Amino acid sequence: MTETSALWRLHGVSVTGHRHRSDNMPCQDAYVCQSIGPDTFLLAVADGAGSRPMSREGARLAVKLAHLYFLSHSSLPRDPRAVRHFLRRGFTSLRADFLRYAQPRPEDYATTLTVVVHTRHWLGYLSVGDGFAVLRAGTSGGAPQFHLLPQPAPVSEYSNEAFFVTSEDAAERLETACVVDDEITGILLSTDGLTQAAMEFPGNDSKRAKHTFVSKVLGAMERPEVPPEQEEAELTRLLRSRRLAADNADDKTLIRAVRS
Repeated sequence: MTETSALWRLHGVSVTGHRHRSDNMPCQDAYVCQSIGPDTFLLAVADGAGSRPMSREGARLAVKLAHLYFLSHSSLPRDPRAVRHFLRRGFTSLRADFLRYAQPRPEDYATTLTVVVHTRHWLGYLSVGDGFAVLRAGTSGGAPQFHLLPQPAPVSEYSNEAFFVTSEDAAERLETACVVDDEITGILLSTDGLTQAAMEFPGNDSKRAKHTFVSKVLGAMERPEVPPEQEEAELTRLLRSRRLAADNADDKTLIRAVRS
């Protein structure tokens, strides 16, 4: 799905991972990308826990509620100092609605959620689980710079287990950030199915954006001669490629936004 505002182009794709295709299961990811003005928009991705019976519905519910609480019915603050409170307050309402809908067994709907809200004054970011976001902002020596936004800490030092919107300590463990930078020209948001493709691991448990991958994916939207349907086909082909499946057999969802 591609959406164009006066200043930004937004595009998102979800594909079923090799593991789920082999098991004849549908994609458990969901996403939304929606603008309400020239430079005001929402990007959100969710990854339903594949082991839970209603995880696909949980992912869809999470991005629907993200749209409701962070864009549709929200009064977006102008002051960047109010953004973290706005995000945490919105998540509290989102999670309460989610749990009401998912009764009597909310754990069956377990899903991660990663959200970016962009306005002309600030960019707000919220993450529950193992999704991630990368910003393209500024240059060094003429080369664009890519910045991985902070991810929530893992459940434990010895575990790669994610936590979810339904986790009891979700509100305490979620990650939020506010970025004020006029040089942001690109945003990539993804579920963890693209972690190996989009990140590098230089050591000491550190991570950073993989410039070659992020630059290629964002740059592909900056070719005015290419129609949207070709962009869609190219990105879908990339996400379904054997190379990426070899890195990670999970479902893959990617949203990209580039400034015109």
